[in-house]
Amino acid sequence: MSGLPRHVASTLVGREAEFGRIASFLAQAAVGGQALLLFGDPGVGKTAMLDLAADAAGTKVRVTRAAGAEFEANLSHAGLNQVLQPLLRGLDDLIGPHREALTVALGLGTGSAPGRLLLSTATLHLVRQAARDAPLLMIVDDLQWVDRPTLEILGFVARRLAGSRIGFLAASRSGTSSFFDHAGLPFLELGGLDLEAASELLARAFPDMARPVRQRLLADAKGNPLALLELPAALTAPQLAALEALPAALPLSRRVQDVFESRVSDLPAATRWVVLLAALDGTGELAPLRSIVGDGVFADLAPAEMARLLRIVGMGRLSFRHPLTRAAVVGMSTSEERRLAHRALGEAWRHHPERSVWHLAEAAMGPDAEVAELLEQAAHGLLQRGDAHGAVAALVRAADLGPSGVDRCRRLAEGAVIGANVTADPNSVSRLLSSAKDADPHGTLLLPAATASAAVLLNWEGDVDTAHRLLGSAIDDWADRPDLDEGHLVDALLNHAMVCWFGGRSELWEPFDRTIDRLGPRVPGVVRLWIDAFADPARTSDATLRALDSAIDRLHDETDPVEIVRLSMPAAYTDRMSGLRGPLERLIDGARQGGAVSSGLAAMFQLSLEDFQVGRWNEAVSLAEEGLAKSLASDYGLLTQLFRYCRALVAAARGEDETARALTDAMVQWAAPRRIETVNRYVCHVRALSALGRGEFDTAYELATAISPAGALAWRIPVALRVTLDVVESAERTGRSSEASAHANAMSDAGIAAISPRLAVLVNGATAVAGDDTTAEALFDQALAVPSAGRWPFDLARIELIFGERLRRARSRLTARRHLSAALETFERLGAEPWAARAAKELRATGVPTAPRNQSRPTSLTAQELEVATLAASGLTNKQIADRLYVSHHTVAAHLYRAYPKLGITSRVALRDALHARPQPDAPRHRVVMRDR
Repeated sequence: MSGLPRHVASTLVGREAEFGRIASFLAQAAVGGQALLLFGDPGVGKTAMLDLAADAAGTKVRVTRAAGAEFEANLSHAGLNQVLQPLLRGLDDLIGPHREALTVALGLGTGSAPGRLLLSTATLHLVRQAARDAPLLMIVDDLQWVDRPTLEILGFVARRLAGSRIGFLAASRSGTSSFFDHAGLPFLELGGLDLEAASELLARAFPDMARPVRQRLLADAKGNPLALLELPAALTAPQLAALEALPAALPLSRRVQDVFESRVSDLPAATRWVVLLAALDGTGELAPLRSIVGDGVFADLAPAEMARLLRIVGMGRLSFRHPLTRAAVVGMSTSEERRLAHRALGEAWRHHPERSVWHLAEAAMGPDAEVAELLEQAAHGLLQRGDAHGAVAALVRAADLGPSGVDRCRRLAEGAVIGANVTADPNSVSRLLSSAKDADPHGTLLLPAATASAAVLLNWEGDVDTAHRLLGSAIDDWADRPDLDEGHLVDALLNHAMVCWFGGRSELWEPFDRTIDRLGPRVPGVVRLWIDAFADPARTSDATLRALDSAIDRLHDETDPVEIVRLSMPAAYTDRMSGLRGPLERLIDGARQGGAVSSGLAAMFQLSLEDFQVGRWNEAVSLAEEGLAKSLASDYGLLTQLFRYCRALVAAARGEDETARALTDAMVQWAAPRRIETVNRYVCHVRALSALGRGEFDTAYELATAISPAGALAWRIPVALRVTLDVVESAERTGRSSEASAHANAMSDAGIAAISPRLAVLVNGATAVAGDDTTAEALFDQALAVPSAGRWPFDLARIELIFGERLRRARSRLTARRHLSAALETFERLGAEPWAARAAKELRATGVPTAPRNQSRPTSLTAQELEVATLAASGLTNKQIADRLYVSHHTVAAHLYRAYPKLGITSRVALRDALHARPQPDAPRHRVVMRDR
């Protein structure tokens, strides 16, 4: 890629600085890869800049172009098809999974819908492959109209161009929302021309224009190049010469549209029809136009080419010379003309059902049950492919087109359920629910609507009791109806069980159980599996575990986020998360790219918790802090507490007691008034772990037995399985030997060791702790010999520590050293400071010298945390801080929630006093500016 040639730079005026930026971009992209985004108002010259860049790239650069289309924004991967069309010959050179993913996504073949990460990676490999022989320049115009899946993939690619010979240049209108995440990418904002440049442009284009007319146009155009060039075209020769008065002032956008309308209205009727078809189609493909008007399409388009409204690219595609052309063409057409055009396009795209049905929907004059049904089918397909936002849009449009009454209410309610479970947008869910309620002919909220309402009440507001009453009543009203959809029943029952589970009170479970008993064999299998393996894993059956294993094995290619998250819940408490890591990571990646946010957050929680269990503590902290920031940004109250729990567990195990205390205080403050007992039990778990690390065994016993009393595994309280060893150890160390034995026996009698190797380690270890000295050694050896025990290093190291302590007291020093050394090594690797200190102390008592350990942890704020905290204390919102520091508001939230425990506070209101009370370091020489990477 080369710099801009002189003849190219001279075609526009007043853009020398912008030309230099693009020249630098092209040069860098040719040798090391780079992305650049252009932003600006309509008509400011973004498309012209893209054209110049394509010309300036030179003949030795391969250029691929695409442009968003407003009427194609709901068609998954439509933009990707445009971008990759010239590169598809390289598909055969890709590895099988990448080739198959692109083939399916682009509609070139059939197969299982690829995951977003796989498809993004495949796209990256294809473009990198295309750039091996010559540099590649990818140009995308009108990002604001590109379909969401394509934007997510392009965002992924644009961040991974380093080391390639690929340039990614894209343009988008300023002030428009887009799902393209441009944070951290280089950008260039195009503003209006200054007065000098605007005057020069008018003088070059219209040298005979009278001065008063020029002054009027300069004032009205406000530096917009398109207006400067196009507005004079609407004036007559006498007007340009100031021989006639100019028209009265009109809004600039109206004037520009008038110009286009004038140029379009002069076209022959056949040309206007084809141009309207092309504008509404938006794909740039000539094939559908040819199928509608026949082989004369090129002759029909010729007048539009002569008028410089569009151009033919090769023999198979066309493009409008400016995006406003399409808007003007559509704007000047009648509603009947648009309806007929959409109907014709719907027929032309019959081979692409999803694209066809959207055109047919636009063509509908009123309710159309057939099109509504097709849209609903398209919505289900979109959801199966992981496009939850597209599914909701299709269901809403289907509701509009379908007959009023039950069908409309059902479709709106289904959209609300998807929104509540997947997209994490409570405002849109509430609007859908309100519309569904208005459409309900009987005045009784349908079951899907009740399910969505309950999900909002639980997840965002934490109103367990209202959600419980709402769902219980709706299930009772609908469970016996012959027309009840099983999928709706599954959603309702599982959401009802989730409400009971988080409420954690027997009075919530009792009416739920009565409903299950009443339904009997009509209870779907997935519901029974979930209740047995998640709600009460301590009493799950072998048959349920086998069913769970089979379901997890089938998840390899699953793209439905709801199914993945549902299975992760019982898998978490039965230690079967290894088979779900891949699907959950796909959900997380999708959420990071703007996909299914709610499902992605749920996946982050489950993997953060799993990372803690398997000793990946740094990864657990990273996921917990990311999830916490995103949950706070979405006002996702319940998940906020779950991420605090994950983060607090690591803090407790590492001896970061102030952090653990601040996080659990915040959890109690939220959960206690809402009577969400599961969150309160999570608090007890964290604080019991902290107390054990400090050697405060009486406190640990009180906290652990508040979750599950000694001698019993609490009914439908799964976290009881996580504190089994805590109960036994704290009981034994506080002289409660009978309680320790009772609890160990309860674990053995329940057979929980058969659930997973981890639980076998805990059961055997707890039995050894509670046993007498004559049997303890054999029991400890049995616990440490459990296959795969090393997968849970913290649990294993705790048992080795207790075993080593017991051996030292029995004067078996050599054997004690082996176990204490192993425990110390694991604790040090994990950063479990208080546990490492205990192990080191015991090891010294066996005669092995170890350095005394300092359990204090640094609590000083980092430079970034201090800057964010100071700005927050001054009264700025997270968004204002983010704008000032050039970071995302998620990053701001994450820094604040790391700073709170270090300052000993739990909320923003205490920031100012905490900062004033903090010892002040020397002022830094330079201000730290954070940027998201």
